[in-house]
Amino acid sequence: METSASSPSVSDTPPGHTRIFLVVVDDTEEMRAALAFACRRARATDGRVALLRVIEPSELQHFAFIGKIVEHETREQAEQMLQRMAAEVNRRSGHLPSLHVRQGKPVDELLALVREDPGISVLVLAAGRGKEGPGPLVTACGAGLGSRLRIPVTIVPAGMSEEEIERLA
Repeated sequence: METSASSPSVSDTPPGHTRIFLVVVDDTEEMRAALAFACRRARATDGRVALLRVIEPSELQHFAFIGKIVEHETREQAEQMLQRMAAEVNRRSGHLPSLHVRQGKPVDELLALVREDPGISVLVLAAGRGKEGPGPLVTACGAGLGSRLRIPVTIVPAGMSEEEIERLA
């Protein structure tokens, strides 16, 4: 399941012509650093940003009606969040991002999107610094996810400030 914004789709850009920096939008603090970095790199290279929000399946599978309501509300919240993030990306990078909402397991949906969309050039993640570790996707990269992707992965170090990100070339 995918929702695209009214902005150009990542697939509309021929591969190799524009760098597309993919950011997985979640509820972590470090996601903001990944977003700032991706916007900075997109602005510096005349690239674009793509945002992916993955909705994990409802645990209310045996209550189908309630599960559908929860799924619908969760999807609406995801789309609203991406719209807010799109405004920020536009302000920071100068371009509207492409937006993707998918349902499933984050690693599976990330791999599927990258496989399906040849325009995506770089995955941008940020490491967390909490006691939970660097974050599930960064951990997955160390456990073999990186070798299953066809694109490079940039990991923004934990605790990197917006000012430090802006000073990067």
